[in-house]
Amino acid sequence: MRGLFITMEGLDGSGKSTQLERLAEALGARGLDVLVTREPGGTPLGEGVRDLLTSEVSNTIVPAAELCLIVGARAQHVAERLRPALTSGKIVISDRYTDSTVAFQGYGRGLALGLIEKMNAAATGGLRPDLTLVLDLEPEQAQARMSPRPVGGLLGALDVEKLEFHVRVRQGYLDLAAAEADRIRLIAASGTADETHAAVMQVVLRLIEKVVSDQ
Repeated sequence: MRGLFITMEGLDGSGKSTQLERLAEALGARGLDVLVTREPGGTPLGEGVRDLLTSEVSNTIVPAAELCLIVGARAQHVAERLRPALTSGKIVISDRYTDSTVAFQGYGRGLALGLIEKMNAAATGGLRPDLTLVLDLEPEQAQARMSPRPVGGLLGALDVEKLEFHVRVRQGYLDLAAAEADRIRLIAASGTADETHAAVMQVVLRLIEKVVSDQ
């Protein structure tokens, strides 16, 4: 089977990490070659950016600098990790990708969506996920579920943003899903982890069956 690129998105507290892990395990159990990665991260440079954004030096970072760091790490991720894995036929599952930047830095931080679109295009060279799963949850419920991260740097600080910030981020995901219904699937994440996993698997297995039948 040709390589497949799946991304997992959603608010912090939506259960994204748990569902990504369960998806990877389920596909691996079916004998499929799966690579799990994340953004920011996935490469030594990307992990360095992640460390920087979780450190105290990012406490006063301005949104434009935040954007440049995240998109720069993405460019390295695409070139070093994503494209080679997809070329070799792997199923790549990434914890966040370009939609996170639109939702968090665009809708959340208020940066121009047109600027983000251009920067994402430059970083990815047009590499688009075959499927994006957005775990959708009311911001109040997501915040109630969260185990707070240390608020030293940017990624921890996002957890303690006011509710209005998370409402804007969720709206960003909803708008993206409405605009790109061919790629993005909203998965209700308000139920149990098993219920969410079943919904995720239904969508992913349908995609895999389609790819296999088209080959």
